[in-house]
Amino acid sequence: MGKTIVINQDNIVDSDNNILEYSFPNSVQFSNHEIAVAQVNMYYSWTNINSTPLINNTFQYQWTVGSTTTTFDVVLPDGLYEVADINAYLQAEFIENGHYLKNADGDNFFYAEFVVNKTNYGVTLNTYPVPTSLPSGFTAPTQDAQSTATTAAFVGFPTTTFNPNIKMVSSNNFHKLIGFSSTFESGLLSGGNQNKSFNSTTAPLISPNFNLYLALQNISNPYASPSTIIHSLSPQVGFGELIIDRPNEFSYNDLTKGTYNKLRLQILGSDKLPIKILDPEISIVLLIREKKQ
Repeated sequence: MGKTIVINQDNIVDSDNNILEYSFPNSVQFSNHEIAVAQVNMYYSWTNINSTPLINNTFQYQWTVGSTTTTFDVVLPDGLYEVADINAYLQAEFIENGHYLKNADGDNFFYAEFVVNKTNYGVTLNTYPVPTSLPSGFTAPTQDAQSTATTAAFVGFPTTTFNPNIKMVSSNNFHKLIGFSSTFESGLLSGGNQNKSFNSTTAPLISPNFNLYLALQNISNPYASPSTIIHSLSPQVGFGELIIDRPNEFSYNDLTKGTYNKLRLQILGSDKLPIKILDPEISIVLLIREKKQ
């Protein structure tokens, strides 16, 4: 059994909570030693949609009133989203901009939606034709209780029936989340009167960072890229819940020979780039031992 080192939130040295440094009481010489991760405790607190570094938080839609078509940006706040959450945020934007009606039951009716398509392992975008006049049984809201914005009222009908145009922004990675191309547009379909559906063309990456890597600056693993990778973990809990990762077997890596005054560990995402951890309550147990002869 090796010597135990515990790295926790007191060792965090950056604002994104992904770099931890453990300083030895005195400089230590490692000439024939190896190190392994014994346990990781941390909260599932990294986002799947953010403005940086994923840059996957923006798409657009176009809406026509009269004969004037306007483009609206939908900018998702940083967070952990499922498809239903993305759809709910789009609906909130429709309410804010007055792009909805109320049906006979008094429920909000929206003219575009994202839904999970389990059969095709993807996301389906549905768009519906916006009428040129108020349909029977529908009402046009003047002020919605869900919003305090003065614009939260129906803003008018088009002169020609159209379907809202949902657009990807080529400079943003949102399209990867739902499995669409970076240039996708559903189209306004002006003059049409049809419900339209569009399915993912690639597997959605709704969880871009489905696992994390731990990289230790003081090792050189020839079988890993980058060579500092010492451990990986995947959350088996819900967002905000505690991850407890205990390897069944310790995977020891050689410590680079030399004299050290600290160990530097970094938490990386699935793309092996630094990831922002929201909750700094992190505890990582390392074991150091002399190599067996």
